[in-house]
Amino acid sequence: MTDAVPAPRPGPRPGGPDTIVLVHGFWVTPRSWEGWKARYEAQGYRVLTPGYPGFEVEVEALNADPAPIAELTLPTIVDHLASVVGALEQPPILIGHSAGGTLVQLLLDRGHGAVGVALNSAPTEGVRVLPLSQLRSTFVAFRNPANRHRAVGLSPEQWHYAFTNTFSEEESLRLYRRYHVPASGRILWSSVLANFMPGPQDAAVDYANPDRPPLLFVSGGEDHIMPPSVQRSNARHYTTGVVEIEEHPGYAHLLPAQEGWEQIADHVLDWAVRHARPRAGVTGAP
Repeated sequence: MTDAVPAPRPGPRPGGPDTIVLVHGFWVTPRSWEGWKARYEAQGYRVLTPGYPGFEVEVEALNADPAPIAELTLPTIVDHLASVVGALEQPPILIGHSAGGTLVQLLLDRGHGAVGVALNSAPTEGVRVLPLSQLRSTFVAFRNPANRHRAVGLSPEQWHYAFTNTFSEEESLRLYRRYHVPASGRILWSSVLANFMPGPQDAAVDYANPDRPPLLFVSGGEDHIMPPSVQRSNARHYTTGVVEIEEHPGYAHLLPAQEGWEQIADHVLDWAVRHARPRAGVTGAP
């Protein structure tokens, strides 16, 4: 008796998006999407992994000279991503991880994309849940006010607690060396202060926007830096449109690289394909 050959996964649906844009978060670069990019490309999609402005170089170069990271602002990143997405012929599927989940929410609010998925997402403005594990994970950035003007890195031990707490120490260290770069202290401090300042700030969205494309939150049950309570609160803020949330027990923050990520990658793509708005000019699309 021979083993059954797995059926090939379907490619882009006629009338649906044929491009996927993967948006990385803080403390990593587009390299963190390497598995997802290869998997989706093998299914027939065009896959883009745009970096933030200044991230045109590799991880090793950013660790050697993090000056481009220190100079980043959230509006600069959003404008750059909007220019990438806006230049496409048809709205793509947007998938963001961590701060990339916040960026996906901001892009959807601006009318970009056919559908969005936010994995272990950082919150948008107005989400005030602040679990102790999140405080511990990000304390490295907030323990010194001077970090508002610096690029702030994590030690291997801090990375293990914040990103890979369910991984072995050996695997955590391997991924730290492959993916880790400092994060913008300016943006981290601004995100915390935003809830105490009058008027909309950089990470504000219109939770009642009737034209926003569908959005799925995916939360890792063991995530320390963006625990499920953050995802649930963020999702509850939305009052219009299709907004769903799922929790996957056993997954840490670095969900895109954890064992079993392939099943989650396939699942969120299936969800996105089902919920994506039809391409312009296509009639009779499912």
